[in-house]
Parts: sequence; C-alpha cells; structure tokens
Amino acid sequence: MRKIILLFCVIFLNCNYETPTTFSSPAKNERLVAVDGSLTTLNEVLNRYKGNTVFIDFWASWCADCVRGFPRIKTLQKKYSDVVFLFISVDENFNSWKSGIQRHRLYGEHYNLPKGMKDGDLVDFVRLSWIPRYMVVDKEGSIKLFKATKAKDEAIEENLN
Repeated sequence: MRKIILLFCVIFLNCNYETPTTFSSPAKNERLVAVDGSLTTLNEVLNRYKGNTVFIDFWASWCADCVRGFPRIKTLQKKYSDVVFLFISVDENFNSWKSGIQRHRLYGEHYNLPKGMKDGDLVDFVRLSWIPRYMVVDKEGSIKLFKATKAKDEAIEENLN
C-alpha cells in the first residue's frame, strides 16, 4: 500500500510541475528596476532582445553560491559573446545590488526585483526558492532551460549552443 501511495505522490507532483516554455503574462509584466532607477517589465526587456539568445541569472549580492558561480558565468560570456546576459537581482537594498555589480565586475544587462525573492508574479512563475537560478530563452522568446541552479550545469551550455 505504501508503494502505491508513493507512486501516486510522485506522479501527482510531476504533473503539477510541468516545465513552461513561455512566461506567463503576470510574470512578463512584473516591474523591474534598471540601474538608473527607471522602471520596465520583463516583457519589455525580452522584446528588446528578441532575435538573441538570453541567459538569465537570478542572483543577490549576499548570496555566496551566486558569487561562486560568477567565474563560470564570465567564462560563458567570453565563449558566447552573441548571447545577452541578463542579471536579475533579488536584493531588496538598491545600494547593495549596485555595489554587488561593481564588486563582482558583472557585465551584461542588470535589473532588480525590488520585492526580493519572496513575493511577486515573476518569482511565483519561476518558483524561485533558491538562488542562483539560471534560465535560457531562445531567439524566438521560448524558455529552453527553465531551471539550473549550478553555473557548471551542462544543460546551460547545451541550450546556449
């Protein structure tokens, strides 16, 4: 009986967590703050880079795992110079976020989720319970890699190629 219940739970949980290939409307309309303080949406950012592969890195200045992944991300940036590297910080402190960009010499497009990683439509859509979190969006705007949590995950390069 226990095996049947366990099997049911595994099947039920797998059915509820399909990997999305497009962002939901609420997630695309989530407000992002640019480094200059202006507001935009994920949709506006992704539309700006339509026709390009976009690598998304959810991170925070206080996240040790994020910092450990930066050397690998920088290697990917050199190898895939045609890819847009989009860094979305979940820092709730604007100054910490900006200092983190400079301190770690992060080059790419930078935006902030001012509500942090505990609230918001984008956070809910991505099911952001851990950072770093990496995603890859293809040239047509489809999500090719929904969840990678290690910068050395082979799926990242497979989807950037």
